[in-house]
Amino acid sequence: MASLLSISTIERELLVNHDLVLRAITEADQSFLFQLYACTRKEELAIVPWSEEQKQTFLEFQFNAQHTFYQSQFKDAHFWVIESAGVSLGRLYLDQRTDEIRIIDIALMPAYRERGIGTTLLKAILAAGRTNKHPVTIHVERNNRALNLYRRLGFTQRGEESVYYLMEWAP
Repeated sequence: MASLLSISTIERELLVNHDLVLRAITEADQSFLFQLYACTRKEELAIVPWSEEQKQTFLEFQFNAQHTFYQSQFKDAHFWVIESAGVSLGRLYLDQRTDEIRIIDIALMPAYRERGIGTTLLKAILAAGRTNKHPVTIHVERNNRALNLYRRLGFTQRGEESVYYLMEWAP
């Protein structure tokens, strides 16, 4: 299948606006990817009456399960680390389907949030959707702060699954 969204499309936007690059994840990124995953669960786990060791064990199990699932279920997807000057800032996992662009996951380390990086990434993905006349979809947890960003960019709720909304942007 021809690539609907090439790495250069997103990178051009990122380099111009944020001096960022995308690169394919490698085995050497596992520690960073785990740290990123753990920080996305920090607030949720803060209220759980577990020891730090129990939380760590839980996070490792959940990260490994998620990573394995993504790799096995989205074999043709792009799995990218977002970097600036060799420093890993986040991840973008994207599945280009024949009828849609699915954002599997987008996450930034806390120090790099609210700087316009996520908005820039999303706008580049939406531009590719517009060009190719493909909707863009993402599952978003109901309590995720980024839900407001998705709505501002024109995503609407298409469905509900467990604790997630299926959000869709249509060209």
